[in-house]
Amino acid sequence: MQYEINPSAPIPIYRQIVDQVARLIAGGSLRPGDELPSVRAVAASHSINPMTVSKAYSLLEGQGLVQRVRGQGMVVARTPDSAGEQRMALLRPSLQAAAQHARQLEIPVADALAEFQKALEGGE
Repeated sequence: MQYEINPSAPIPIYRQIVDQVARLIAGGSLRPGDELPSVRAVAASHSINPMTVSKAYSLLEGQGLVQRVRGQGMVVARTPDSAGEQRMALLRPSLQAAAQHARQLEIPVADALAEFQKALEGGE
């Protein structure tokens, strides 16, 4: 598993990691018991401070998404079967931001929905 980290993005690196792991868990790509890459491995592969990765993993642990297992490191925790709600909760902030942008640009709802439909289908 490789994280996509953009150091020049306005979102802090630790938040990028937290958000990606949360989405992967909610989407089912990461399942209970799956191991996360070690702090050292992530820090080395992205040339970032290990404390940044550690902070992200601690936040994920605090949210109950991952747990520390002695001898294994961080693994995806067993969570209740509310995956659909969890996925929508992760999507909602992006949708709200897109809706705000559309309103500010005075894009009609039908046009904004059509663009979203194209984006969902993988079109440009």
